[in-house]
Amino acid sequence: MALSEVHAGLRPDGGGDVAAHARPAVAGRGLFAVPGGSAAAAGRATGPAGRRGAGLSDRALAWCFVGPTVALLLAFNVFPLLWTVFLSFTNYRANRANAELVWLGLANYQRVLGDEAMWERMRATAHFLGWSITLQLLIGFALALLLNRRFRSHSFWSTAILLPMMLAPAVVGTFWKYFFEPQYGIFNRFVELFGGRGDLSMLSETNLSPWAIVIVDTWMWTPYVMLLLLAGLRSIPPYLYEAAEIDRASEWTKFWRITLPMVMPFIILALLFRTIENFKMFDLVDQLTNGGPGSVTELASIALKREAFEKWRTGYASAFAIILFVAIYGLSMVAVRFLERVRQR
Repeated sequence: MALSEVHAGLRPDGGGDVAAHARPAVAGRGLFAVPGGSAAAAGRATGPAGRRGAGLSDRALAWCFVGPTVALLLAFNVFPLLWTVFLSFTNYRANRANAELVWLGLANYQRVLGDEAMWERMRATAHFLGWSITLQLLIGFALALLLNRRFRSHSFWSTAILLPMMLAPAVVGTFWKYFFEPQYGIFNRFVELFGGRGDLSMLSETNLSPWAIVIVDTWMWTPYVMLLLLAGLRSIPPYLYEAAEIDRASEWTKFWRITLPMVMPFIILALLFRTIENFKMFDLVDQLTNGGPGSVTELASIALKREAFEKWRTGYASAFAIILFVAIYGLSMVAVRFLERVRQR
């Protein structure tokens, strides 16, 4: 109701009735009227509900965002895997793409599993995996315990230790190749400093080359393991150690009863991640030894590359790749099951 209409309904003698004389205010008139009047009110009433029918639904809008990611995942992950599975049952050669494709069934898998040379490559891979991951876990855990004490210059040493994992594997391989050089490399100078032989050929002796790639991989990826375990140590509630102090528990008891059980999930995660990555290790070893001398450092990834892109036995290499995939998947499932059991305790 406009103020002018209210005043118009009041008579000078005081007998006027506001309700009787006041008329409903017309939309868009008066002091407090909102521009747009009933049209704006109707627009607000219908609002988003009225406009939603003309636009995209929530499900369609979600697929607009998720669709490109799903398409890329299918194009670059799922399809190559399915294509590799198909090729593993054939005699396909990538350098003879127009040749007749023959279905071989399980023949390629039987040849891979019956090839003694492939088992030698798997043994070399197992040696590399076992020693490199063991050293990375032990040294990484020790460094994490040290950095968790927050001593002076803690930030500087934390950053310095992380530098190796920031480098490209090919750069690390080239650097250590010169480092191991028996004539002018400084590795032998360190060996002489500690009383050892100064004429070691780490990359050309069959008994030393497997340890050379273990040393380099440990140097490069121990900071990664340390970072994971340090996050686990920082997540331990302080009151657990305070309760242990009240009970006068020794340092060994606190480590065995509190620290190790609480960090165990992070240890399993580090073990899982490094196992998967070391199974795929290629560029570092390729730069260091290229699988030599002979084939003592020819890991499964290097053997796969040679079968696929040097010998051009694509079907055979596809079967070998599927076998490696199943092996990695099986180890991952074991690690995940063990992690679930640890978390339930």
